Amino acid sequence: MKKKHLAMTLSRLEGFRNPKPELEQYRTPGDVAAELLWLAHSAGHIAGRTVADLGAGTGVLSIGAKLLGARKVYAVESDKEALEVARKNAEALGLEVEFINANVSEFNESVDTVVMNPPFGSQRRHADRPFLMKAFEVADVVYSIHLAKPEVRNFIERFSDEFGFKASLLKTLPFEIPAQFHFHKKKLKRILVDIYFFEKYLR
Repeated sequence: MKKKHLAMTLSRLEGFRNPKPELEQYRTPGDVAAELLWLAHSAGHIAGRTVADLGAGTGVLSIGAKLLGARKVYAVESDKEALEVARKNAEALGLEVEFINANVSEFNESVDTVVMNPPFGSQRRHADRPFLMKAFEVADVVYSIHLAKPEVRNFIERFSDEFGFKASLLKTLPFEIPAQFHFHKKKLKRILVDIYFFEKYLR
């Protein structure tokens, strides 16, 4: 599957039916998800691997990982309604994904690779920390999306180093957020996000 085809397939998946602002439930754009997954796939971290998508939402990254040949995929999501959409999205494509309705802190399976688009912390400061902490606990290789801001980049560098991981900024991309909450003033907001690769230090 080519990256362009992957992006188109992921863009067509059903999104959140009832997005919750406190959970920062924004659909991961197909092109951004495809970019992250393609970077991971090209590095040999998807095909034939066990992958966890922490905060899976409607399953965009989980399904993308499976389409690229992941051996097993765990989709971990606390919102039952979102997880049901993710399940239907996977079934529509004939893909087998293990869906887990739980907070990420409750997930304890060791995996080869974590892929995730955690909350940016716009509604609740440091909302991405539990996701990073769990990712560093269950995998040696992590791909994640974060706001492209100097203060976030500084935090990422420090925080990952504390947990014995090296953070590498792979790409900065536009991320489109359609108006879906009462506080949104524009029909479509474009922000910049960073795709990070985290790898455990060899001691």
